[in-house]
Amino acid sequence: MPLQIDPIHVPVLLLYSIDPSWTTEEQEEVSSVSIQLGQAISAVGHSTTLIPLYDDDLDAVLSHHDPAEHIVFNWCESIPGRPHSEPLVVRDIERLNFAFTGATSEALALAGDKRRVKRILEQSGIPTPQWRLYDRPQSDGWNRFPAIVKAVNEHCSEGITRESVVMTEEELITRIEYVLDMYRQSALVEDFIDGREFHVSLWGNGHIEMLPPAEMDFSLFKDIQDRLCTYDSKCVPGSVHYEGIKTLLPAPLGDDELQALERVCRAAYTAVGCRDYGRIDVRMQGGVFYVLDVNPNADVSADASLACAAELAGYSYGETGSRIVRLAARRHPVWGRHAESHAARVSIPCPERV
Repeated sequence: MPLQIDPIHVPVLLLYSIDPSWTTEEQEEVSSVSIQLGQAISAVGHSTTLIPLYDDDLDAVLSHHDPAEHIVFNWCESIPGRPHSEPLVVRDIERLNFAFTGATSEALALAGDKRRVKRILEQSGIPTPQWRLYDRPQSDGWNRFPAIVKAVNEHCSEGITRESVVMTEEELITRIEYVLDMYRQSALVEDFIDGREFHVSLWGNGHIEMLPPAEMDFSLFKDIQDRLCTYDSKCVPGSVHYEGIKTLLPAPLGDDELQALERVCRAAYTAVGCRDYGRIDVRMQGGVFYVLDVNPNADVSADASLACAAELAGYSYGETGSRIVRLAARRHPVWGRHAESHAARVSIPCPERV
């Protein structure tokens, strides 16, 4: 029989991936931030077991744990050694009948395909930059500049550098050719929105709450080709973009702007199938908020935008992790009932905090 535990004390299996091909420093860094999250969740009442995934045998690492007695906190970006395998991790978790945090395998597969995301955003009436997909190095009549060229199936700004922003037809063709050769996948060309950029964290199911949005401040960069979040800005401390882009939290926005931003982000969150939490990347130009990207499996490290926004909203790091766990617990066959009754009897300071 499943344990009869109040949802605030649901036991957690914190699943994260460690690729043996990474450097020792990279492996140690991932282990360190995973331990930090595990300790934070444990400190607020969840018995937490850390489970590193070193290969594709998820059955082996979860076989000693009962789905009836745990929630999996899914913090895997991929199966080690298998690019673009983020949805496959969740597919295995689903197959093993664990309740887990975050989006379904179907939603993760969708989010990993920028072409499908763009089409869904357009079909849903959500503003997104004009775009076109290329399988050959040609302009094919594209005449909107500046433009930005991306690999259609990469994430975390992989492949995005200042050279991704192109100003002429010649630069466009050259960058499309680079993406085709380097990544062996189609190139997505978008109208480059040279405006304010916001990273907007949301959480919840049914009722979706926007946390205080963060603005990426590009004011130190005068060249338009530098006014973007590159791979270096996210992953390479000491790089020009990592050091030069400042984060404004909360973003300086008026009430009407915040309401408009929330409407757009909640619509994108729902359209792409985010669950429990997610992050929407947005740019504003001419009073319009354009959705650039939807991240159903957003980073929840202590220094990432979601955790920082939650802290500003009054949640400690442990409470942030716990809230995500308890949102997932509502889908558990036993704890789902306990979660609803617990929420009904607890005085809560903001919507859906359980």
